[in-house]
Amino acid sequence: MSNEIITRDNERIRGFFQSIERMLDSIENVTRNYRPTLGGERFLTDKEVSQRLKISRRSLQDYRSGGQIPYIQLGGKILYRESDIQKMLEEGYKGMFR
Repeated sequence: MSNEIITRDNERIRGFFQSIERMLDSIENVTRNYRPTLGGERFLTDKEVSQRLKISRRSLQDYRSGGQIPYIQLGGKILYRESDIQKMLEEGYKGMFR
C-alpha cells in the first residue's frame, strides 16, 4: 500500500465521478420521458400531442371539435391515447403515386 493521498485530481477519482455523471444523465433522461401506462395504454396531453404532430394547440382543439381526433376529457383535462394518435396517422398516410 502506498501512503498517497487521494484527491479530486486523481485520475481514478475523476473517472469515477465522470461515470456517475453519465449515469445520472441517463437516469434523468429515462425519468423525464417516462409515461406510466394505464391498462397497457399510454396517454398524452394536448401539449405533447401538438408537439409531436407539429401543430398548434388551437389546431388540435379544432380537430377535436370536428371529430377528427379521438380524445378523453376528465374534468378540464384533455388526454389522448397514444395508440389512437398512431392509428390516425397510419390511416391518413398517403403513399407515393406510381
